[in-house]
Amino acid sequence: MSKLILLLVLGLLAYLVFKGFRRTASRREHSEGDPRTSERMVVCAHCGVHLPESEALEDGGRRFCSEEHRRLGVS
Repeated sequence: MSKLILLLVLGLLAYLVFKGFRRTASRREHSEGDPRTSERMVVCAHCGVHLPESEALEDGGRRFCSEEHRRLGVS
C-alpha cells in the first residue's frame, strides 16, 4: 500500500514539473515577439531620454523628444 502511495506522489510531482516546463516554454514563445515589429531607439539631443525613432522630432540631423526640446536645442 505504501508503495502505491509513493508511486502516486511521484506521478503527481512529475506531472506538475512537466506542466511547469510547458508553461515556461509557452511564456517564452509569446514574450519574444516578432523581431520585425521592433523599432530602433534614439536619444534626445537635449535631455538624453531614449524614445522610438518614429516618435522623435528631427532638426538638423539631431533628434528630440518634444517640440520644446527641439526649440531649446542642445544643452
